[in-house]
Amino acid sequence: MTITSHLFEAYLKCPTKCWLRSQGEAGEEDAYAHWTRTQNESYRSEGTKRLLDGVPQNECVIGPPAPQNPKSAKWRLAADLLAQTQDLESRLHAVERVPSEGRGKPAQFIPIRFVFTNKLSKDDKLLLAFDAMVFSEVLGREVNLGRIIHGDDHATLKVKTSGLMGEVRNRVEKMRTMLCGSSPPDLVLHRQCGECEFQTLCRQKAIEKDDLSLLANMTEKERKKYHSKGIFTITQLSYTFRPRRRPKRMRNKRERYHHSLKALAIREKKIHIVGSPELKIEGTPVYLDVEGLPDRDFYYLIGVRIRHGDSIVQHSLWADSPEDEKVIWSEFLGMLATVENPVLMHYGGFEATFIRRMCQQYGGPPHDSSPDKAIESSTNLLSVIFSQFYFPTYSNGLKDVAKCLNFRWCDPTASGTRSVVVRYAWEQSRDPTAKEWLVRYNADDCEALEIVASTLLRTCRPQGRPGAIDSDPSDVVSVESLKCQTPFSFGKKTPVTPDLNFLRKAAYWDYQRDRLYFRSAGQRSRKPRKVIVGCNTTSMRINKVVVHDVSPECPTCKRISSRPKATRVRILYDLCFGRFSIKRWVVKHVYQTYYCWRCQLIFGLEKRFKTRLKFGWNLVAYFLYQVIQLRISQRVVTQSMNQLFGLNLKCVTTHKFKSSAAEFYKETQRQILARLVKGDLIHADETKANVKGQLAYVWVFTNLREVVYLYADTREADVLQATLAGFKGVLVSDFYAAYDSLDCPQQKCLTHLLRDLNDEVLDHPYDGELKELVKNFGSLVRPMVETVDRHGLKRHFLRKHHRFVDRFYRELGKAAYQSEAARKCKDRFEKNRNKLFTFLDYDGVPWNNNNAEHAIKAYAALRNVIEGTSTQAGIEQYLILLSICETCEYQGLSFIDFLRSGEKDIYAFAASRARRRRQSVNERHCGDGAIRPEDDSR
Repeated sequence: MTITSHLFEAYLKCPTKCWLRSQGEAGEEDAYAHWTRTQNESYRSEGTKRLLDGVPQNECVIGPPAPQNPKSAKWRLAADLLAQTQDLESRLHAVERVPSEGRGKPAQFIPIRFVFTNKLSKDDKLLLAFDAMVFSEVLGREVNLGRIIHGDDHATLKVKTSGLMGEVRNRVEKMRTMLCGSSPPDLVLHRQCGECEFQTLCRQKAIEKDDLSLLANMTEKERKKYHSKGIFTITQLSYTFRPRRRPKRMRNKRERYHHSLKALAIREKKIHIVGSPELKIEGTPVYLDVEGLPDRDFYYLIGVRIRHGDSIVQHSLWADSPEDEKVIWSEFLGMLATVENPVLMHYGGFEATFIRRMCQQYGGPPHDSSPDKAIESSTNLLSVIFSQFYFPTYSNGLKDVAKCLNFRWCDPTASGTRSVVVRYAWEQSRDPTAKEWLVRYNADDCEALEIVASTLLRTCRPQGRPGAIDSDPSDVVSVESLKCQTPFSFGKKTPVTPDLNFLRKAAYWDYQRDRLYFRSAGQRSRKPRKVIVGCNTTSMRINKVVVHDVSPECPTCKRISSRPKATRVRILYDLCFGRFSIKRWVVKHVYQTYYCWRCQLIFGLEKRFKTRLKFGWNLVAYFLYQVIQLRISQRVVTQSMNQLFGLNLKCVTTHKFKSSAAEFYKETQRQILARLVKGDLIHADETKANVKGQLAYVWVFTNLREVVYLYADTREADVLQATLAGFKGVLVSDFYAAYDSLDCPQQKCLTHLLRDLNDEVLDHPYDGELKELVKNFGSLVRPMVETVDRHGLKRHFLRKHHRFVDRFYRELGKAAYQSEAARKCKDRFEKNRNKLFTFLDYDGVPWNNNNAEHAIKAYAALRNVIEGTSTQAGIEQYLILLSICETCEYQGLSFIDFLRSGEKDIYAFAASRARRRRQSVNERHCGDGAIRPEDDSR
């Protein structure tokens, strides 16, 4: 079997994972594993693009095989290079070829690997060494150096692969031995199982075997030691525990951890206590749980749960970015300062590391203050549990212990790894649902921490003390009360006679269910057949037959053909729009074809019917109307049309409706954009888009009559400069700095500014200077808006406000503010002085960006329907059609009527509609009052 880099990476994590992948097993990929794979692929694609951009195009190749002769390679950089030997294969992310420095010196090849994490592990270096080993065998000479590009900053780490070759070859040999065998390796669970797609399968097998690897605290060395003694299951291990009296010299020392006692607690499903553990809470308990991204050393959520008597207060301190980390740390210290005699408690070393790093990075509380005392004397409940409390769980994790105490999280699938995925997803989309999930998950952790602490406190209190709450003796067992038990034999006992063996098997529940109850119940009833919506299109009634008059003249040689061929038939399934109804309309097209013996050509069939054309344009227009304008998902619209019109549309077919229509109207979008650029006013805004989980952007450009949506991979100014090149009108936008790169008059949205000023005042309620500044600005803008309400956006009436603007800035320049918030607002006013009141000098220029925000809402509604399932090409197709839909709405046109017309020019369609409105209404009707159906032969 060929050992690939994919299998080698799995072997570094777990031999069982490697074996299952080699056997083609399909695992259940969880959210974290899928996110990790997606991040790796995205980072690799982006990193490859960055490398290729720095190399001339004629010096780089993509996807070549590894060169057998190094001298034959002419490229400087190769991406996605395949290196393959007899039983080894590696798909190198990139290879850099360094030309020889002189005659006789060969060129050097440096393999490159991309890793999206900021912190590298030894496995990442071993994977690079594997790439170098396979590549060196292909080249026939050693590759001693490689590079890893990793992290958010694309840092580069040089790795001497020669020093890792020995370990790589050793592991490859072990892989060969394992893969050539017929039996899988020993099943072992470890911490990395939470990131594996086979974790459910492996854990189920481990539970069925009652394997020792289920005990999270047992090392591999200890497990092998038990195996050497013939102990392979947790049940077997539980019978080896022997309570012993501790000698006097060891009573003041910490008790060692007993795996056998943990196994006993699991077997008996009771909490076992060793010695006399102590836990005192003399003050107000404060339960702390922190969420962070270990890869970035960034803590974004501090959960604090405070109990005051019978009342409970939950605080969630959230940081949007690493810059806010200091803010939430200060808020946390301030919160501790308000608590009387706080007693800080947490679970595990993550919070302890958080406290230490925050104190080192941002400073701790004042010395000898109540927060300082709480931090110094903080209690790690895990250290209290370890070696003293043995819960009937496989690990001492907070989730296992709390679930043992009957606590349940709101989301049963919540975990630390999933919180990392949700946090990254929130950073990309800013979805409030993701933030609520994280806050709820953190609050549940705090509540679970309180329950664990209450249980430990209740158990640690000596019985008979006033106010003590005694534990249930049936659930808690003191190890000192256990008696030495007689050893038991392991395994199943062999029946002494064949009859007893038969009766023993017949007593099993599986035997009774499969053999007895099934026979007694008789034959099972069949499942009802699934009803398929729609009908067979071949059985539909033909509404109209169109016989086409075809000329027998050959279109090539102009010779009259005397050899008629077969009569061709094409059936078109469409919709017929009545005045107040829609119905299915089936048209049969009949063609007489001819054959020209000179040109050897069969002619007579129209070009549009040479393809597999099956559905009419009215049906496509109706579909697009519901998807684009009514914001209904394609799947739902397809089901609805099948149900209502008796069609048999497939989702693949309706996807083609959208793509073909977008291709048809691509020129219409360009025409709308061209009119926008030639105009006098453009409103611009941008929003995020989700492309298969990847962050992208949608830009919107609009005025009072046209709207254009454009897709972009980034939010950089290059998109603006390329799209609005040559625009000399007024640009209305928010305060995003990219808009400042355009060379045109600009009007910043005062609504955004007023909103920001209002938030600043609310954040600094006691800042008198800031309040005065905001008040003066509000007094300046209000008369302008009143003038707009009275006279409209006319320069003749608005230019009188210029003198008030000048007076405002004169007074602003003289002011010397002491408040930092007031100084920031002053700097903002002065920086944007030429862009805040541009609307006073032009006709028809508004003072806000509401038009763009209204257009953004249309895409946001459509984005909720798409839900990130579309590709880049799919979103671009949506945007073309949405541009036309919103432009029709702005001009008072019917989107579905424009689609049905087959017209590409919106402005020509608007002109034709105006002419039709001037005609008599009676000219549009037949004598019986029915609307004439449109030409269904389209």
